[in-house]
Amino acid sequence: MNIYSFLANAWQEIKAEQQLNKSFIPFLLILVTLPTLMAINNVCTAIFILSVLVLNRNTKFSTQIGLIFPILLFVWMALSYFWTIDASRTISAISKEITLFLIPVSFLIMNPFTKNQVLKLVKYYSFSMVFYALFFLLRGAFRFAVSGDQRAFFYHGEYDDDFGLVPKLLNAIHISVYVAVAFFYFLNKEIKSKIDIFCASVLFVFLFLLSSKNIIIVFIFLIGIHFFYFTKSSNKMRLRNLAIFIIVLGSILSFSKIKNRFLVEFQSNTNTSVSHSVYNEADEGVNYISIYEAWNNEKFEHHDYFPGTAFRVYQFRMFLEIFKEEPLFWNGLGLNASLKKLQEKEKKYNLYPGYGDFNFHNQYIQNFAELGFIGFLFLITILLINIKNAIKHKDFIHISFAILMISLFLTESFLWRQTGVLYFIIFYCLFNYKNENKRLKIK
Repeated sequence: MNIYSFLANAWQEIKAEQQLNKSFIPFLLILVTLPTLMAINNVCTAIFILSVLVLNRNTKFSTQIGLIFPILLFVWMALSYFWTIDASRTISAISKEITLFLIPVSFLIMNPFTKNQVLKLVKYYSFSMVFYALFFLLRGAFRFAVSGDQRAFFYHGEYDDDFGLVPKLLNAIHISVYVAVAFFYFLNKEIKSKIDIFCASVLFVFLFLLSSKNIIIVFIFLIGIHFFYFTKSSNKMRLRNLAIFIIVLGSILSFSKIKNRFLVEFQSNTNTSVSHSVYNEADEGVNYISIYEAWNNEKFEHHDYFPGTAFRVYQFRMFLEIFKEEPLFWNGLGLNASLKKLQEKEKKYNLYPGYGDFNFHNQYIQNFAELGFIGFLFLITILLINIKNAIKHKDFIHISFAILMISLFLTESFLWRQTGVLYFIIFYCLFNYKNENKRLKIK
């Protein structure tokens, strides 16, 4: 099948689904524009909401408990304005979280997508991620050909104009999540065509080049679950699958650039400081902070640098200190208000200016610190509903999404990014609405 005929068939299929549900194309636009500018995401979201209000309203309002909890979480975020320690930051953050309210409400009042339409939405989303992957791989190859800089093939740039596989604005960790879910669409197909195998291979390579350690670990874990429990031959050929799994994993981790990103974390876990030989691009005079130092040092120096895990350990330490100092258990400090306290800690511990501007990089801690136990409980409830429905319907794509979110929230304040909250809520609503999506069998 050539590209032209594939696109022609796809367009005819999309038009047919649009006739059945007037919000099909508007929702698809949100999905396929996720790795673009936030302004484009906002326009597509507005088009979807308008399509629901004008063309696609149901005769009666649905009251599904699974979609009510994100709405309640947003309401609690908005209410935190009345007790926040930083009103200006809370006000500006509320608007970024508005999709937690708007998307679930839209789903509750719209004509629902059928199981088949959900599958097609995931299908075209997955193909669009292949397009983005190919674009950034070609971009990296061109930049490498011009500069000879290997960073063009890995992670994201440290600055907006710096070398990296994707721009810093998009964030390699976020793109890794988008790509992982798309990959599992192709992996989960019972009968794979050559184009499916090609697309899965592109996404597989692209995800590993993005070099997000947490996502790679969970990604490998999910591939293992699929091989051992979701393939037709899983019971008969588990030993063979295990051997293939180990060989592929070993081959990937032997690649020097990816191996070094893991080595940084493991060495910082055991050594007082990390050898500069681990970092090919290390600046002379930079001291790499270990996990032990991040947890115990009473003071730091401006030339100290925190690798990812060490920084998250430091942030957890700061959360515990703030928890002891402030009465935040039930209500929290207020949405996005913890930055004020983290900036104070930056000065107290003499960190390099700018470290205090980073959030906790842990969604669970972020919710507890800023929204208290109630906000934390809302988040846990949403995640439990998500994983419960995924397991109940034995839908591997939904299971992958649920597990990726649970793990990602350990290392990222994903919902505190406008693109992050949009990504989470559209897939959460798509997979959990009406719990209609029993296992999606992909042929």
